Amino acid sequence: MGEQLVIQGGKALSGRLPASGSKNAALYALAAPLLTSDPVTLHNVPEIADIEGMGRVLRALGASFEVDGEDVSIDASGVTETVAPQDLAIALRASFLVMGPLLARFGEAASPSPGGDVIGVRPLDVHLAGFRALGADVRREGQNFVARGRLRGARIFLDYPSVLGTVNVLFAAALAEGETVIVNAAAEPEVAMAAEMLVAMGARISGHGSNTITVDGVERLHGVDFTIIPDRIESGTYLLAGVATGGDVAIEGARADHLDSLLTKLAEAGAGVEVTPQYVRACHPPDGAPLRAVQLQAVPYPGFPTDLHAPMAAALTQAEGVSTIHERVFENRLLYLGELRAMGARMTAGGQSVIIEGPTPLVGGAVRALDVRAAAAVVIGGLCASDETIVRDLVHLDRGYPRIEERLTALGATVFRR
Repeated sequence: MGEQLVIQGGKALSGRLPASGSKNAALYALAAPLLTSDPVTLHNVPEIADIEGMGRVLRALGASFEVDGEDVSIDASGVTETVAPQDLAIALRASFLVMGPLLARFGEAASPSPGGDVIGVRPLDVHLAGFRALGADVRREGQNFVARGRLRGARIFLDYPSVLGTVNVLFAAALAEGETVIVNAAAEPEVAMAAEMLVAMGARISGHGSNTITVDGVERLHGVDFTIIPDRIESGTYLLAGVATGGDVAIEGARADHLDSLLTKLAEAGAGVEVTPQYVRACHPPDGAPLRAVQLQAVPYPGFPTDLHAPMAAALTQAEGVSTIHERVFENRLLYLGELRAMGARMTAGGQSVIIEGPTPLVGGAVRALDVRAAAAVVIGGLCASDETIVRDLVHLDRGYPRIEERLTALGATVFRR
C-alpha cells in the first residue's frame, strides 16, 4: 500500500515558512550543465523526488551529480552518452530537456517520449520543430526521438508558448551559430531564470521574461555557481491552505511579483494580503466575513497558473457563493474533482470548467493523490475537514512538496506519515 499521510483537520494554519527553491526551475537548471564541460554548482534546490530522478538521468549520461542538502554539484565533462535511458526518462517529463543541451554540444541527442503526470496531452512538437528550425535532422527511431546536426540560428515561431519547449530550444540556441529569435516564447519566471543561468554561463540572451527571446549563439559556455528562485507554486499552496483553514500564513523570501495573479484573486475573495520585501502573507478575511466566491481562468503566465488550479479549487470550497475555474492549459487537470467530492465538496465539471458551490463543510476519509497538484488539493481539503483524512499515493506529493508534513506541522497542523 505504501506510505500514507494522515491529516487531523479542522485547525487554522498560522505562522511563517521559508520559501523552498522552485521545483520546475531547478529541473531546468539541472539540464543546463550538459552544455559545458566545466563544473556547475546550484543552491536552493528543493529536496524532492523529481530532483533525484533527474540526477539519475544525468548520471546515466556520464555526468557526476552530487547532492548536499539543498546544494547540487554537476560535472558533465565526462558525458559520453547522448541517449537518455528509457527506463529513467519515461518517469520524468523534464528528462526531455537533455535533448537541447546534448544536441547543441555534441551534435546529436536521443530520448524516448517522457513521462510525468497524466494531466493532458503535452506534445513534443514545439521542441522538435524548434530543433528542426535550427537545422537539426529530427526523426523517430524505434522508441526514441533522435536529433542530429550542426545548429545555426533561426527565427522560430512556437505554435504554443510551451514552457519546456521554450527552455529546450533556448538551450539548443545558446551554442548555435548566429542569432536565434524565439517568438511566442513562454514568459514564466522559471524560463527567465533558466535564461539568466545561461547568461551567467556566458550565453548572450535578451528578452527573457517576455514572449520574444533573442539568443546570439556562442562557441562555449563555462561553469557557474547559481541560486534557484523561490517556488511560486509551493508558496501559493501554503498561502491558500492558510486562507482556507481560517488562518494566517506568511512565506519568507517569496516573490510577490511572481504571485500577482494569485494575490489578486485572494484579495478579490476578501482575504487579507500583505506584501513586503521580506515575505508575502495571506490570511482569512480580517473582518471575520466568509471568503467570497471568485471566477478565474488558468492560463499561461502572467495569468493564473495551472499548477495552482487544483489547490485554489480546494480552497474555494470554503468560499461563500459559486466559484468557477476554467482550465485553458491542460485538458485533464480536473482529476482532483472526484477526491474532493468524496470529502463533501459540491463541485461539477463542464468541459474544461469546474463550478464550486460553497462554503462546504468537508469530511475526512481515504483519498488519493492522483498527480502533483491534485495531491496538494486533497491535502488542503484534509486540512479543512472536520476529522481524519488519509492521503494515499504519496509518490506524487513527494515530487513537488519537500518535507510537507514538517512544514505543515510548523504551521500548527497535525500531520504525520504512517
